[in-house]
Amino acid sequence: MRTILAGLAVLSALALAGCDSGKSQLLQGWVEAELIFVSPDEQGRVETLKVREGSQVTKGELLFTVDDDLQRADLVVRKSTVTTAQQAFDRAKELLKTAAGTQKNFDDAEAALRQANANLAWSETRLARRRALSPAEGTIQQVYYRPGETVPAGRPVVALLPPGNLKIRFFAPQAQLPEIKFGDSVVISCDGCQTGLTGKVSFIARSAEYTPPVIYSLDERAKLVFLIEARPDQPEKFRVGQPVTVSLPKEPPK
Repeated sequence: MRTILAGLAVLSALALAGCDSGKSQLLQGWVEAELIFVSPDEQGRVETLKVREGSQVTKGELLFTVDDDLQRADLVVRKSTVTTAQQAFDRAKELLKTAAGTQKNFDDAEAALRQANANLAWSETRLARRRALSPAEGTIQQVYYRPGETVPAGRPVVALLPPGNLKIRFFAPQAQLPEIKFGDSVVISCDGCQTGLTGKVSFIARSAEYTPPVIYSLDERAKLVFLIEARPDQPEKFRVGQPVTVSLPKEPPK
């Protein structure tokens, strides 16, 4: 779908490139999302899924849990190791006071205790991360794994769309680039949308998206188009993948 929309946007820009820039300022584009993918650090089986596609979530809200039997077992071992290391450190400390121990034995016991505590903290972190919390406020855009399914490490279980992570993408012909500046306001329209929706240019590509194999003439150079992105001022009014029409700022009369 994205490829089709991008192709149409390029054709629109190329058609506009052959027209008088003073007569038309309309370009076709589409709505794209910058999703946040939430995944477990380690492989596991999804135990609970607290959301579904379309769910509104707040930052810190529980999204899903992954089985934690191995992490809990590891935590028990780490706690036992800390207890043993603490006892060894206490003995070495007392022996050092009575001159029956050596400084080296004390230093070794102290280092072992530090390492045991560090391993315990890491084990606690591993266990805590089996509960996936939402990193931001937003909408669940897609669910990839369901309870009972095994998810590999780093593979997303859900995709989250924060309200500010929508952008409008469209292509502009080379001839119009001098008219477009970072931060410029554009008017965005779409089927079924309210009128007067606006956005601000947030990105202008430095290289052309479409380049003829060999550029010999001005006509060929007119086929160059550049990707432009704009952030809508009211992102909640748009849907991912939605085709839109972008009206560029009109060039002031000379």
